[in-house]
Amino acid sequence: MKILAVCGLGQGTSLILRMSIETVLSEKGVVADVDHMDVSLAAGTDADYIVTSNELAQNLRNHRAKVIVVNNYFDKKEVETALQEVFEKL
Repeated sequence: MKILAVCGLGQGTSLILRMSIETVLSEKGVVADVDHMDVSLAAGTDADYIVTSNELAQNLRNHRAKVIVVNNYFDKKEVETALQEVFEKL
């Protein structure tokens, strides 16, 4: 499974989101390839899921991946809740 953490520039914010995703996945015992990048690169990158903000989700609505919206990248509980669909498909 490939998950992309996406922000506007692909630097700090997406890295924080990536770390939150990896923490939640690890606690659930889920193995996935998680990467972080900017929205432009993500648009052309193959993935199963894209986790991003509501504003950037609009730019990715035509991507084949399921786009998951997270508002607070530091809130582990919000990230876990947002990823619930991922856990249910395992």
